[in-house]
Amino acid sequence: MPTIFEHMVLLSNGVQMPQLGLGTYKMTDPEETVTAVEKAVSQGYRAIDTASIYQNEKEVGDAVRNCGVPREDLFITSKVWNDEQGYDETLRAFERSLTALDMSYLDLYLTHWPVSGSYIDTYRAIERLYDEKLIRATGVSNHHESHLMELFTVANIRPMVNQVELHPMLTQEPLRQFCSDHQIAVTSWSPLARGTLLDDPVLSAIAESHGKTVAQVMIRWHLQHNLIVIPKSVTESRIKENSEVSDFQLSETEMTLIDAMNKDQRTGTDPDTF
Repeated sequence: MPTIFEHMVLLSNGVQMPQLGLGTYKMTDPEETVTAVEKAVSQGYRAIDTASIYQNEKEVGDAVRNCGVPREDLFITSKVWNDEQGYDETLRAFERSLTALDMSYLDLYLTHWPVSGSYIDTYRAIERLYDEKLIRATGVSNHHESHLMELFTVANIRPMVNQVELHPMLTQEPLRQFCSDHQIAVTSWSPLARGTLLDDPVLSAIAESHGKTVAQVMIRWHLQHNLIVIPKSVTESRIKENSEVSDFQLSETEMTLIDAMNKDQRTGTDPDTF
């Protein structure tokens, strides 16, 4: 049986992005971060998601160099933060991230949030980085349909990825459909709703029927919706548990039950009001 690490999402430019990756948000302890990323890679993870605001790009880069897996076999994502946005500012921010990571290119670079008055120019800079082959794919994060439509009016290359908060309480179905219609892959951040659903009776019953944890059921739900998912953890056992989702399948009924949990409820900030 293929492992979850062999599951890829084909981006609009033909690049293959691993469907399961490791998120590094709030990994602030340097030694803990390096260890977590190294352990994840040793277990089979090939995608690592970071950002300049996480202040752990150096540690992610150190772990990548230490892990024994060739750089070209890994998929590294970073993001430009809000106070670094704008055309020239983004190019400089990218250089800082590349220096911190000590890499010659990134696989994916994202606008972190759609900062009013800046995010269009920020994405234009990301397009330039793509043209110069400093990144393998372009993308955005926390962009609503309205933000994407605005980008479409000026973009030469449409974003290939949109990373948004997404979990059973915030299924984002209209946005997912819009992205699908425009060949934009969707990555789920906060895929486990920051732990708020771990005692949910519906999810618990489904988990029990499969001999799995609630977290594994939620990750499986994302995967079966063809979403890219980046759960975060610094605990080796949890990192391993999050990846052990290839040996079961949620039924159509179970998927529908989980879909029905949607309340349009965020654990983070709304991009329209951040």
